[in-house]
Amino acid sequence: MDKYEKVFELAKRRGFLWNSFELYGGSRGFYDYGPLGSALKRRIEQIWREFYVIQEGFMEIECPTIGIEEVFIASGHVGGFSDPLCECMNCKEAFRADHLVEDVTDAAGTLSAEDLTKVIREKGITCPECGGEFGEAYEFNLMFKTTIGPGTGRQGFLRPETAQGMFVDFQRLSRFYRDKLPFGAVQIGKSYRNEIAPRQGVIRLREFTQAECEIFVDPRNKKHPNFERFADKELVLYSQKGQVKGESFRMTVRDAVKTGVIAHEVLGYNIALTNEFLTKVGIDPAKLRFRQHLTDEMAHYAVDCWDAEIETDRFGWVEIVGIADRADYDLKAHARVSKTELYVYVEYEEPKMVTRFTVKPNMGKLGPVFKGKAKAVADALRQLSEEELSKDEIKVTVDGEELTVSSDAVDFAEETVKVSGENVIPHVIEPSYGIDRIFYGIMEHAYDDENVAQKAAESGLKGTEEAGKESEAEGEEETRLVMHFASGVAPIQVAVLPLLTREELADPAKDIIARLREKNLLVNYDDSGTIGRRYRRNDEIGTPYCVTVDYDTLGDGTVTIRDRDSMRQIRAPITGIENVLYELIYKDRAFESAGKPFNF
Repeated sequence: MDKYEKVFELAKRRGFLWNSFELYGGSRGFYDYGPLGSALKRRIEQIWREFYVIQEGFMEIECPTIGIEEVFIASGHVGGFSDPLCECMNCKEAFRADHLVEDVTDAAGTLSAEDLTKVIREKGITCPECGGEFGEAYEFNLMFKTTIGPGTGRQGFLRPETAQGMFVDFQRLSRFYRDKLPFGAVQIGKSYRNEIAPRQGVIRLREFTQAECEIFVDPRNKKHPNFERFADKELVLYSQKGQVKGESFRMTVRDAVKTGVIAHEVLGYNIALTNEFLTKVGIDPAKLRFRQHLTDEMAHYAVDCWDAEIETDRFGWVEIVGIADRADYDLKAHARVSKTELYVYVEYEEPKMVTRFTVKPNMGKLGPVFKGKAKAVADALRQLSEEELSKDEIKVTVDGEELTVSSDAVDFAEETVKVSGENVIPHVIEPSYGIDRIFYGIMEHAYDDENVAQKAAESGLKGTEEAGKESEAEGEEETRLVMHFASGVAPIQVAVLPLLTREELADPAKDIIARLREKNLLVNYDDSGTIGRRYRRNDEIGTPYCVTVDYDTLGDGTVTIRDRDSMRQIRAPITGIENVLYELIYKDRAFESAGKPFNF
């Protein structure tokens, strides 16, 4: 088995991930999170909230997962959110057409459906499942359609991203933040994409969890007030130029912004903040890089975008976070479709005298001629230039219809006026996190099958009583499976283990559990099997610390605390044990300082 298979085998056996609908044969692109998986996922989400809601001050909102059609017309998803699909004419299996030709052309991601069909035919590419021939490739929209209301109802879609709700709520958010830029909002929730052929576990799902932040900034000032926090942080960058050379490089955020590798401070700060979050939750820094999108792969809404990518055993480099500068695309698009202006009024420090071109439609003349369309005609006139307005007959387009307006129905002139501010359409910086992909990355990067003897020697346990206790696990096995989760995200943070299943040991163990839970620690009680086997079970689920209650506990009021990673053990008093473990987990307290090491 490769590492991917090993991780999934452990995940299914220990209750992290299960195939959805398994009782009925399952369905690709869906997974259930078991008891430990749900706990791990929730901890990832909670730490994300600590970063963005508590530290950054961006409040969380919650929007429906079903959206009306107009929202996705404005966002571009109705017209442009598709992948090229190709179906086998024999077994009827569906495949991404661009994935089928990846090995024979470097331009797979840029080819049209028609061009992909030509490549498949010319290269004789056949179905990987049965060897059958493929039909014509065509564009397949990835959104799930639904109907809102009975009968024919209103066309709706399951949202393909959480972002649009925050754009639609922009006016309300702006008022909430008292129209002061910058401000932001976050949302964590389900999104849905009807993937053509999801065959990569939780890397590609049809229902998945996103954590997105939309930061609305003044386009005239993209400096970040807290830039110095990360300015000297070194990141592994894989820029557009670096990709041409085929090499990534290390650079501080300050130097990257100064040299233009990263466009501006707000983008640089948020790339560094992403790095801080990912390493905190357990992504291996040695397997993390930030790759800039190439010009021909940039999303339709982005002027610049960087992906946080992690290295995986089976799939190579995988995107888990996108940090995009969406400019003013989204607000302009929703303003156009909703016919509602979306902007923030920004006051100047001092009023200015400004000469500007003003257009004044005469509603008294437009109303009788255009009736219900008069306002739309007036708005269209305000967008015309002086040259266009100087003609005897003025042409405007309203709802796709070209209309003629008499020149006496509109006045225009240049005038100098005192202004106190201006209307600004904010630009949007968007860090978008794929929680399920981060979950898998943490699982794979935490997974290890260690040689027990070698680990014992490294930790100075060879020939000690501690080594003897370790050898009780599963006989005298040579390796142990261990998940090296960061203490803050581990699904079980402390396991309390009475040495024997006897009441005199169980009572103090349960008292310890009660005190640990008062500290909001995730605790497990385990009294089944030998102490060595219980250590191994907790190693497999990534429990950072085990507390063993034995007969010495009854005599001197101390317990054994065992560290998962080093397998070392110390004796510590029961009194204050909850504070000791809390500090080990959340305050980076050194393990050796938590009590007295065993003396042998």
